[in-house]
Amino acid sequence: MLARITFCLFVLLPYTAMANILESVTHHHADNDGVKIHYVALGNTEKPLVVFIHGFPDFWYSWRSQMSALADSYRVVAVDLRGYNGSDKPEGVENYAMPLLVADIAAVIGTEERESAIIVGHDWGGAISWSLAMTRPELVSHLIILNLPHPKGLSRELKNSHAQQQASQYAFNFQQPNSHEFLTAENLTFWVKDPEARKEYVKAFENSSFESMLNFYRANYPKPGESFFNEYPKVKSPVLMFHGLDDTALLPEALNDTWNWVEKDLTLITIPGADHFVQQARPNYINNTIRDWLKRQLSNTL
Repeated sequence: MLARITFCLFVLLPYTAMANILESVTHHHADNDGVKIHYVALGNTEKPLVVFIHGFPDFWYSWRSQMSALADSYRVVAVDLRGYNGSDKPEGVENYAMPLLVADIAAVIGTEERESAIIVGHDWGGAISWSLAMTRPELVSHLIILNLPHPKGLSRELKNSHAQQQASQYAFNFQQPNSHEFLTAENLTFWVKDPEARKEYVKAFENSSFESMLNFYRANYPKPGESFFNEYPKVKSPVLMFHGLDDTALLPEALNDTWNWVEKDLTLITIPGADHFVQQARPNYINNTIRDWLKRQLSNTL
């Protein structure tokens, strides 16, 4: 049932650095109507807030390199989505509908006592980030998306592109009843190349709900001919997008026309040779680009 995506080898932080972030982060919980969302944090609480949101199959640790790179200038927090690792795992597909996932992130921002944040999302975290920016624009000062085309573009490709339909077959399989029974903590880590990092992933996935993971697909992923959302309000914040072109699940054609769905500037960076997990495939490039882009953006607002 797993999407057999071929991932290129990549360089991760040395294990000593990974161990340091495991020891350095502080652990917190936000409450969304009784559902507790776990997140970790680094950095000065007086600095601008950056919220990192992971996808499937992942957890907050996906952002270890980005958190280390930004913590000197920002308050950085990385979320465990509901169903994953340290967050609550409510039962029922209805508890994974997009408005609830958006509300989880709003609860994290509120727990940090902020009115808005810089939002960074990958995969399902990207879908949540797009939705947050469209439906709760006051919460998003800047939007950074990694390997998740705008939902309108992806919906278009799912409707019209046989190639994207084939690439999304794994998602349609995930929507089937009991498909989570085929998952294990070990096989969900097939893409993690570093053996020490894989140990952390196995522990996190053993503490997660496989049914919850696939409820994201059952509740939100459109079938061919359908759409993610009924309406797509224009995104009001500046947008930075990265897309690894070796992503075999989310094809780059869905990126076309993104500029029509945002009100402010859009910076779109495609990266040949980088796979779906672009933040781990090219961490230094991603980190340096985010730092430079945010520095320019924030200086323009002063």
